[in-house]
Amino acid sequence: MRCCLCKENKLSPAVMVAAMFPIWAYAASNSTNSGVSEVPPSETTTSEEKPVSKYVLDYEMQSIEGKPVKLEKYKGKVILMVNVASKCGLTPQYKGLEALYDEHKEDGLVIVGFPANNFGNQEPGTDDQIAEFCTTNYGVSFPMMSKISVKGKDAHPLYKQLAAQPEPIGGEPAWNFDKFLINHNGEVVARHGPRVTPEDPKLVEDIERLLEDAS
Repeated sequence: MRCCLCKENKLSPAVMVAAMFPIWAYAASNSTNSGVSEVPPSETTTSEEKPVSKYVLDYEMQSIEGKPVKLEKYKGKVILMVNVASKCGLTPQYKGLEALYDEHKEDGLVIVGFPANNFGNQEPGTDDQIAEFCTTNYGVSFPMMSKISVKGKDAHPLYKQLAAQPEPIGGEPAWNFDKFLINHNGEVVARHGPRVTPEDPKLVEDIERLLEDAS
């Protein structure tokens, strides 16, 4: 039986099939897309990035005296990591850091200083010169590491991992004396900026709360 279109237009079925094929092909290709054109998978799917670990003690550093230090030795303690400098307007924070350490070291606090010359050439000295400056001027007794870079392409992997943390913790240090707070499990949990002094109530509160959690 011929369709009415074939009869009225006197077209053979073969011709009609050929004429209608593009319509059938289009309908078939879109039958599973609900009218939405297909996009190549490469444009619609992206591999999920693996979250950056909060655990930051998988590093072996060098102390300012030149000895290897595995940061894992501090696991179980509350750690305040600070990038420091000797010729900065914030350098007097060394005094407050030492007082904070002296008050809470028996409770499980350790402060770790990382000398860095990334900001205004304010830490140009050698490790020996930095160690002498800290001891002579501020009586620093908390652990100090060998000078490293804390930002940019040559940043130490530790600081690259710290910078890669989600906000509000992540991001490269803004200046000397930026402070990252690590809990007793070795996980970075808070950050306090360069102008937050060691005596700041919020910093002290965060430290004391973590020390209580660790006890």
